[in-house]
Amino acid sequence: MSMDSDSSSHSGADYRSFRQITRDRLLVEMLRSTRKSSKSSWKVLIMDKLTVKIMSFSCKMADITEEGVSLVEDLYKRRQPLPSMDAIYFMQPTKENVDIFMSDMSGKNSLYKKAYVFFSSPVQRELVAHIKKDSTVLTRISALSEMNLEYFAIDSQGFITDHDKALEELFSEDAEGSHKYNACLNTMATRIATVFASLREFPRVHYRVARTIDASTLTTLRDLVPTKLAASLWNSLVRFKSTIPEFPQTETCELLIVDRSIDQIAPIIHEWTYDAMCHDLLCMDGNKYVQEVPSKNGSANEKKEVLLEDHDPVWLELRHAHIAHVNETLHEKMTSFVSKNKAAQLQQARSGGELSTKQLQKMVQALPQYSDQIDKLTLHVEIAGKLNNIIKEHHLKDVGQLEQDLVFGDAGTKELISFLRTRMDVSREHKLRLLMIYASINPEKFFESEKGAKLMQLAGLSADDMIVVNNMRCLRGADSKKSSVGAFTLKFDLQKKKPGIRKERTGEESTWMLSRFYPILEDLIEKLSKGELPKDEYHCMNDPSPSFRGIPGSTSARTSPAHQPAQSMRSRRIGGTWARPRNSDDGYSSDSVLKHASSDFRKLGQRLFIFVIGGATRSELRVAHKLSGKLKREIILGSSSLDDPPQFITKLKMLSTEELSLDDLQI
Repeated sequence: MSMDSDSSSHSGADYRSFRQITRDRLLVEMLRSTRKSSKSSWKVLIMDKLTVKIMSFSCKMADITEEGVSLVEDLYKRRQPLPSMDAIYFMQPTKENVDIFMSDMSGKNSLYKKAYVFFSSPVQRELVAHIKKDSTVLTRISALSEMNLEYFAIDSQGFITDHDKALEELFSEDAEGSHKYNACLNTMATRIATVFASLREFPRVHYRVARTIDASTLTTLRDLVPTKLAASLWNSLVRFKSTIPEFPQTETCELLIVDRSIDQIAPIIHEWTYDAMCHDLLCMDGNKYVQEVPSKNGSANEKKEVLLEDHDPVWLELRHAHIAHVNETLHEKMTSFVSKNKAAQLQQARSGGELSTKQLQKMVQALPQYSDQIDKLTLHVEIAGKLNNIIKEHHLKDVGQLEQDLVFGDAGTKELISFLRTRMDVSREHKLRLLMIYASINPEKFFESEKGAKLMQLAGLSADDMIVVNNMRCLRGADSKKSSVGAFTLKFDLQKKKPGIRKERTGEESTWMLSRFYPILEDLIEKLSKGELPKDEYHCMNDPSPSFRGIPGSTSARTSPAHQPAQSMRSRRIGGTWARPRNSDDGYSSDSVLKHASSDFRKLGQRLFIFVIGGATRSELRVAHKLSGKLKREIILGSSSLDDPPQFITKLKMLSTEELSLDDLQI
């Protein structure tokens, strides 16, 4: 198979970020390359259901049109013949897709004049042979290439493989012996491999090993998920070394493969950063937010769909910021705008105080030259206002305080029972999330005695909610299956607080209230960067080659940080405020994450890749951005999906339940 060569991602001044490379490959390497040999000035682009999503995550329709595409078609739909035009096929290498392509281009009168075929991942020899058998079709093919690009670039430093059912297919009670198990892992591995093909990177593949207690304990398929994915991915990468031009022959970066069991709290706990809160609390459809704007004729408000994405500078600045910082920044922007605009000052004088969202929206119509600026400001003032109202109405500060106290060992069973008994004003959904956090921290107490059932009853959980909490056991490792022979009865100690399962991070004391929590992935990324992953918990598919110049000391045996003396813990923050000192750099403020990525990344070290099987969280994506600046390395987070708490809870229900419909499973 032929493939156009692409310069290595390490080429000095030409260094491009992950998303830039993905976009360039689609627009330049694929679409623009067809111009050289084509006599047709305009072409048809034909894609399947997966590749159309791949394209939409990286490119806009205007980008595609600029490369000479006048029409985008669905491979599976009946299409009008355009015999004078050339067609570009971007599709998965499946038999069904190849058969449709052959049907389009065979016979006396084909649908299109010439075809440029680009497969999203490696194609089987049998399918290539099938295409070559038809000499008529062969004469109409101008290019047949493997693009090796089969992932969704959801962020400048994030991608997903579109495996929304990974939790169900890999970790459910029925996963053992299911044909979906291997199919899911193999497809996932193929798609991850195309990330490295796109970036021309060859990684050292680290993975979490199965957590068996001893030789007599059987390792379950669930516990082998990272191991099996690492092995399958490794096979694809080794093939790339001989099939892709300029693919590195020695290691150029690091990859760590883990699954959702490493941190069951991150997908559930209430996050207090803007992006996470929007997707958790506002019932958004992907990145779409429905805004209410005044109609031009002065009648009732109209609904307008807006995308919260990188093209919005206010969103880009504030998405990883704490909600309190967002409120403060928006107020400052509003004040600054009014102080520099006489019309705004006049409007404020008439209203006798702060400008409301509606007044700002009316100003857009009165001051068209400021429309874009006011539009963006109005949008985020409205969103932040909604979030603040939800925080108050649902008493989320109290819920969030208890969540974080449980995680850091400042609260225990006594405080949880007291909260469940007295706080009747807190909704069932938030009590469910509290209990899930508690169950994750205290699995023996919760699952191996009657205490868990009593707590769920006290919280007033429904039968469906109880299924969710119980299904968290599917994500527990082998160390949870202890023998019951000679076991002592576990009892609740209501007085003694147990040490927190998460230690305070040193050097980050100056933070906002409710910002103590951090995902386990943050620690793992830092250990990976230093070459300090615990050897008994994480193995590597490949030893470093002699020419490897990666992490300093990565080949030496180091003491695992987990076995080093405990650091002193910071005292608990009582009460707290939304305020924080101006000079704090806690990863939440906009100036603590990488700006002007393309220029900054030129100075960075080797890339770090992290892949989470079973769904990543927005807090983990935020950490990738935060640590890229701190560690001076581009960190790219991949996962089977990106889940917000409601989605994750719904997926947990599916692990052991078949009789419930999807309508019943909405939280």
